[in-house]
Amino acid sequence: MSSTQARREIQPPVEKVELKSLYLETLQLVERLHRRLLDVIKDEFDRNGRTDINAVQALLLFNIGDAVLTAGELRSRGFYLGSNVSYNLKKLVELGFIDHQKSRVDRRAVRVSLTKAGREVAEIVAELYDRHIGSIDKVGGLDEGEFQKMNKSLQRLDRFWNDSIMYRL
Repeated sequence: MSSTQARREIQPPVEKVELKSLYLETLQLVERLHRRLLDVIKDEFDRNGRTDINAVQALLLFNIGDAVLTAGELRSRGFYLGSNVSYNLKKLVELGFIDHQKSRVDRRAVRVSLTKAGREVAEIVAELYDRHIGSIDKVGGLDEGEFQKMNKSLQRLDRFWNDSIMYRL
């Protein structure tokens, strides 16, 4: 077999090269969008003169909302990484944004909920999102159909990644 034939056999088909390029672009976009969301939230708090909380912490408060959760539940719901949750929860308790109580069932687990100050921060994020919803179709060109399609694709990607872990794909 010549070296030219060997190279042809090693190279993936064109459609796999295109899929790889699109997959890598999606990964970059997912990472960039998360960072950009944090920038948008930070900007909103800067506009409000709020320097007492950072964007990650504000998003954490928004995601907790009216629930009473453990750090493990926040992780299992896919909101945050382990050490990130523990550090930020500790800071938010110190700052008075979160109440914490030991679980009656498992004394090692701590259940957290928002204080009045925490609910105020979560409300700022909710109002920001509501403002976005009011203009995202006109300004961003994204309507319900676009979001339904995007959400379905991202859910499939999430399911694929979960399967790749569970079944070692």
